[in-house]
Amino acid sequence: MHKLISELTRLYLFDEQQQYVDADGGAQLLTPAVLARHLSGEQTVAVQLVTGSGLTRALVLEFGGKGGGEAHWSALCTIANAVQHELDLPAPAVSISGTAFQLWLSLATPVPVAQARQFVQLLRSTFLPASTDILATAPPADVEQVALPPCLQPSGKWAAFIHPSMGAAFVDEPGLDMPPPPAAQLGFLESLRSINPGQFAQALAKLQGHAGLLDAVPAPVAAPLPAAPSAAAPGLLLQDATLEDIVRWLHARNIEPTFRHSLP
Repeated sequence: MHKLISELTRLYLFDEQQQYVDADGGAQLLTPAVLARHLSGEQTVAVQLVTGSGLTRALVLEFGGKGGGEAHWSALCTIANAVQHELDLPAPAVSISGTAFQLWLSLATPVPVAQARQFVQLLRSTFLPASTDILATAPPADVEQVALPPCLQPSGKWAAFIHPSMGAAFVDEPGLDMPPPPAAQLGFLESLRSINPGQFAQALAKLQGHAGLLDAVPAPVAAPLPAAPSAAAPGLLLQDATLEDIVRWLHARNIEPTFRHSLP
């Protein structure tokens, strides 16, 4: 559990003064002990991703609400591939929240929350067609506080990080019936890299240029992406990976797969 907490902190949290929202709506200090209880399902808390000074380093996009699960997953794939291929950013993490899919972008250096919101909004409006825009929501609450995976949701389902190739298996029910193995959660996170300040600034400028907010920056082209060359290619989001592809990916990282999702 200590290694998983370290990876979550490396990617999405602050080393000090991280807070969570208690049952009464008050802000409390997020200690390693509280986070360990959260991850083990003993006490689910909403982690505040914004500091008191208005900075954040975790951008969370949620794909759920109206429409079917396949449409939600397709919208997430569109954004995730655009993040990597159009904006040249590191691969994001993917999770299931129990009710929706989530995409997690990690920033190496915190940015003002207003800038983070603009980035998320431009990302959605640039790469998602207007007809599917309602599928991806990123209101302030998604940016500012979230139940950090893995965790037990009020519905009794578990939220968890998943390998990007596994998303199609959860289009009907984006949650787990049992807690995910910590070693697998660690394996999904340890190879991820944070977006450095230069990468973030360049990507934001591209998005702003596309929206007409900057005159001198060429707009990114939201063109159909080519198919991934292989299931082993790092950082690519795969919609149609086979069970053998998933098992091979896990074994390459010394993770013994445990499939705990009950399929109808």
